[in-house]
Amino acid sequence: MELDSIECVSSTDGIDEDEIHHHNTHHPHPHHHHQFSTSKPYNGGSNNNAATAAANGINGIMGPTAIAPATSVHELLECPVCTNSMYPPIHQCQNGHTLCFTCKARVHNRCPTCRQELGDIRCLALEKVAESLELPCKYYNLGCPEIFPYYSKLKHETVCNYRPYNCPYAGSECSVVGDIPFLVSHLRDDHKVDMHSGSTFNHRYVKSNPREVENATWMLTVFHCFGQYFCLHFEAFQLGVAPVYMAFLRFMGDEAEARNYSYSLEVGANGRKLIWEGTPRSIRDSHRKVRDSHDGLIIQRNMALFFSGGDRKELKLRVTGRIWKEQQNSDAGVCIPNLCS
Repeated sequence: MELDSIECVSSTDGIDEDEIHHHNTHHPHPHHHHQFSTSKPYNGGSNNNAATAAANGINGIMGPTAIAPATSVHELLECPVCTNSMYPPIHQCQNGHTLCFTCKARVHNRCPTCRQELGDIRCLALEKVAESLELPCKYYNLGCPEIFPYYSKLKHETVCNYRPYNCPYAGSECSVVGDIPFLVSHLRDDHKVDMHSGSTFNHRYVKSNPREVENATWMLTVFHCFGQYFCLHFEAFQLGVAPVYMAFLRFMGDEAEARNYSYSLEVGANGRKLIWEGTPRSIRDSHRKVRDSHDGLIIQRNMALFFSGGDRKELKLRVTGRIWKEQQNSDAGVCIPNLCS
């Protein structure tokens, strides 16, 4: 559904609510890919006669002083088609040109270098070299210092803390990836997300025909406090047969760091209120995953309309909240909140 029918009036950190007026609209997202690639351009002759080169070089590679030969072997393990590192099984043609098992099917069983038929020849010598190597994480240029045996490298890279983050924008599937500073700029410039500084917030959701809102998802604001960034989400969806609204916070960083922070959300009127306290989820978890786990403040539509007052035909839902950092008390061994930003 189009989201420009939702009006949001917000204030943060002491700014009067009436001073900030904006319409939260859905902006098409340009698919700018922010890629981190450590692959080198393919040199057509770099892995010719790979089996012979690997067999001749293996003794030099295994020695503790073989720094230069190791570099050449890393290049030797580069697939000429996808330029990624090759993992066993490594295939070769009759002339000794190698490629990875994934690309073997893509080239229709023809060697991309000499066009000879590949068959089912394995480059066992190069596979043994691969097994003997310890390689840096592919995110080393982003700061990861880890070095792993060849087979452990793949497993690590799926959970590496330095791997790029997916764009956390809700309401559309955006394929952009990058580090946190890049994504903050991307959210501001490409998705036109509102940016605010401070650890407290006060938002009011206004909708003239709330019963028409059956399934909507969007990200309202990015907050900057404690040197970190947080995404405030608000969604409308069906929970079973009941239409509900849900608000939750996500942390722009990894899960372990997210545990250092807590937040509260509060909604209410007419002498009643609902309060939610929890830990923000990392943007490693998609907004859909957070929503489906019900990890946030959930308000049934009837309750939301009761909080709105009047004849219950218009949604006027005020959500207030704050973010704080948990500080470890070394003497007592417990966490105490720090509300200063």
